[in-house]
Formats: sequence, C-alpha cells, structure tokens
Amino acid sequence: MKNIIRLIKYARPYWWLLVIAGFSLLTITALNLVTPWLVKELIRILTEQQDMNAMLVIQNTVMILVAAYVVRAVFTYFYRYLSHVAAWKLVADMRTMVYEHLQKLSLRYYHDKQTGQLMSRTINDTATFEVLIAHAVPDLITNGLILIGITTILFVINAYLAALALIPIPFLMIGGWWFTKKVLPNFREAQSTLAELNAVVQDNISGIKEIQVFNQQIREKNRVDKRAKKYASAILHALKLSAIFHPAVEMVSAFGTVVVVGFGGWLAMRHYISPADIVGFILYLSLFYQPITTLARVIEDLQQATAGAERVFELLDTEPDIVDQKNAKEIAKAGGEITFEHVDFEYVSSKPVLKDVSFHVQSGQMLALVGPTGVGKTTIISLAARFYDPTSGRILLDGTDIKEITISSLRNQISIVLQDIFLFNGSVADNIAYGSKEASLEDIVQAAKIARAHDFISELPQGYDTIIGERGVKLSGGQKQRLSIARAVLRNTPILILDEATAAVDVETEKQIQQAIQELAGSKTIIVIAHRLSTVKKADRILVLKEGEIVESGTHEDLLQLGGLYEQLCKTQLEIHK
Repeated sequence: MKNIIRLIKYARPYWWLLVIAGFSLLTITALNLVTPWLVKELIRILTEQQDMNAMLVIQNTVMILVAAYVVRAVFTYFYRYLSHVAAWKLVADMRTMVYEHLQKLSLRYYHDKQTGQLMSRTINDTATFEVLIAHAVPDLITNGLILIGITTILFVINAYLAALALIPIPFLMIGGWWFTKKVLPNFREAQSTLAELNAVVQDNISGIKEIQVFNQQIREKNRVDKRAKKYASAILHALKLSAIFHPAVEMVSAFGTVVVVGFGGWLAMRHYISPADIVGFILYLSLFYQPITTLARVIEDLQQATAGAERVFELLDTEPDIVDQKNAKEIAKAGGEITFEHVDFEYVSSKPVLKDVSFHVQSGQMLALVGPTGVGKTTIISLAARFYDPTSGRILLDGTDIKEITISSLRNQISIVLQDIFLFNGSVADNIAYGSKEASLEDIVQAAKIARAHDFISELPQGYDTIIGERGVKLSGGQKQRLSIARAVLRNTPILILDEATAAVDVETEKQIQQAIQELAGSKTIIVIAHRLSTVKKADRILVLKEGEIVESGTHEDLLQLGGLYEQLCKTQLEIHK
C-alpha cells in the first residue's frame, strides 16, 4: 500500500479530474442503489393495491427509471473518460520522470544493467499504473460504497435474510487474503521476465549485423524464444491462480443466493415477508455479491500495479553516485587549465585502474595519452568530465577542485569525441548541432569544414538534411568519426578531448583530421588519446601509461631519446606499417 499511496500522490496534478470522476462514480453508485428499490415498490403496488392511481404510479416509476438510466449513462461517460485521462497523463509523467532520473544516474549504475530491462521499467512497468488509477482504485471505492449501501438496505428489508446473506463473506475474505499472498510474487516474476525478454530483443536488434555476419540467427531466435516462453509461463501461472480464484468466488456467492432464495421463499409462504420484498431483496443481493466478485479482480489489478510500482520506485529511489556538492558553483567560461593530483581510481573495489596519477596541462596546450590497451587512458578523461569521482586525490580546473563546480557547468566546458561514436537517427545537420542549441547552418558548415567532413556531406543525397539512420548506420566509420569531431568543434568549449579520433579513418583522412587538430591547437586545451602515434607527435606533452601509472612524460623527441616504452610503441607501429 505504501507504493500505491505514493503513486496516488504523484497524481496530484490530476486530482481535479479524479474528483469529477469520483463524483460521477458516487452518482452512478447512488443510482444503482435506487433503481432496485423503485422496482420493489412497483411490484408492491401491483400486488397490494387495486385503486385507479396504480397506473399513474407505474407511469411515474417508469419515467423515473428512464431518467435514472439516462443520467447514469452520462455520468458513466464522465467517470470512464476522465479517469482514463488522469491515468494516462500520470503514466506519461512517470515515464518522463523515470527517464529523467536515468539521465541523472552516474555511469557506474549502468555497468551491470541491460538497456532492455531499463526500457521495460520505463514503458511496461509504468503502464500498469493506468490499470490502478482508471480501474482498480475507482472500482475499490465504488464497490466498497455499494457494499455498505446494499448491506444497510438488506437489513432494512429483512434482518434475518441479510444475516444469511453475510454467511459467504468470511470465506470470500479468506480467499482474497490467500489470493493476494499467492499471486503478487507471480506477477512480480512475470514483470521481471518481461524485462529480460525486452533486454534480449533490444540487444539482438542493436547487434543484428553481428548476428548475420556470424550466422547466429537460429541461436538468437532460440534465446528470444526461451525468454518469450519463460514470460508466458510466468504470466500464465499467475492467471491460472486467478482462473481458480474467480470461479470459486462466484460459486460461494451463488451459494449465498441459494440460501436466501430458499429461506426467503419459506418466509414468504408463511407471510413473514412480502413477495415485493423478496424480489427487491434478490435484486439487491445480485448487486451485493457483484462487488465482492469485482473486488477479486481489483485485487489482481492491484497486484500487477504493485509489482510494477515496486520496480519503478526501486529505480527512482536509486541515488546517483555523482551529484553536485551543497555549495557547488556555476562557472561561465573556464580557462582550460587541468591538474590531476595523486589520483587513484578503481571501478571495482581492490582492483585499481589508476595509481597516483599526477600531471598538469596549461590552458591552450595539447596533451597526449598513449600506452597499451586497458591502462586507464579513457578513465582519465572520464574522471576529468566527472563521470566518476577519484578513489583518492583530486582534479582541478583552473585551480578549483571540480567537485566544487556544478556538474552541468563543468561539462559545458568540455567537448568529447568518444571512441564509440553515437549518432542519432536524424539529419546530418541535427547531429552536428547536437549540444549547440543556437547554431546556424553557416556555423554547422564551418564546423564540418574544420573536421574535414564538408566534402562528403555535400555528396550525400540531401546534403546536410540527409537522414543518417539509427547510430549513423548509413555512414562509414570514418564519416561518423568526422561528424563526431564536427559536433565537438561546434560546441566551441575551452577543452576538447579526442578519444581515438582517427581510429576508424584511412591515412589520408587521418592527415586531414591532424591538420584540423593543429588548427585548433593553442585556442583550446586539447587532450588526445591515440594508438596511432603519428596523431600525437606534435603534442606539447605526451604521457605514457602502463598498468595505470604514468611511466614516461615529455615531448615526442624527448621520449624517443629516453628509449623506453614510447620508443618501443613507435618501433612496433613502424614494423606494422612496413
């Protein structure tokens, strides 16, 4: 109930819709209670009165019933529509809220998460809230009111019959308790297996090229089939319990009706109760047991909504590792001076990735990070952008600890070209301008020219308006790389980080990109990560890393004279290119 109450609080902006829907519901409930009474009184008139006013009473009763049914239809429209408006608006808000929270979570959170599972929490789990707001909660209220109202009326008609009608109630309550205990874990498991299915399908669609290249269609189809059947099995097990419970409720309710009919008939034969009261009692009795059977379905809906709410709120309650400090300050434009002071870092406890890393980069200088794969080069730039915090030591920007700067304003100072390029399914211009809200077409073209991308863009079918497909699937690796560089250039930040910016390009394009980097040198602080050492030759300073430590530092010429790891890397590349 805690999660249900919390969810209803999130619906506060739409409470006015729910109030109108609730009033409509109360009106419908009142009309449902009144109409059987009118029928009972009509039968009483027909059986007990023979005067000339009987026909007039019948006409009035019929008119009142017609009016009641018309009014009930109108208020049913308001209830059904407005409750759904409130429900789906809440679902939309919750989906946005979950997505917004996902954006706040640090990269560490995503290390052991699958995209499909997170999508399932964002889309599928939040969809269960519609059932809760538009169906379960209103049904719970209206059926509760109907039960109270009808119980009162039944006791007014005949206390003995009313007492007999209550006999099935304890059995139904025990059954409802059992149903709640048994079904909730099954619906929770079903929601979890649906997330697993989403994760597998999302992974496979993203990796469809690899699946086809390695001819693994049958294997992946079997994986999807296994997850799909696991979800079907989980949901069917929960529905099997429901299929047992609902008929059992109806059967117990029917026994109550049988008892009332039998004993009521006996009372009528002995003139302890009138035929009109018997008919009215049976009419109300059908309404009396209907809410009880409906409450069984409501319990099922609540179980599904609760399972979804648990998964959603578990995500929303996850605190990001990287947050602004209490007194963090905004910075408008940084100079670009970067300092690492005795920085240690580890992704997993007791497994250090960086050890006592210290260096200083002046504003406008170009720093290169080289070394074998897995020595911590990309980790250094991730720490500089504060995607993670150091285990120990500190990082300074213009002499200020970056923890004392707001995350948003810190990242506004940095443009990064990542090794794993991500382009959105939009136009070339939209992708270049991503992160630069007010960029004009002239600005976009100029950035593309600097990144040596303008020529190939001009040859595309619609030029800068060409749609490049999801993740830039219509472009080559080198083309995507240059678009990514153009995007970083357009942001015009004081710090530019290039992580393997020439890894996916040919030799000629590499030369062009190197020229572009040189044109930017001096105006920005540039940090370059490269395995192709030709890219870093003109750097003001080169740091050579090995096993998470800086083992060499200097210019290209200094490091060659040193005769250490850098010289070995250069010789290895020369031998490869021979």
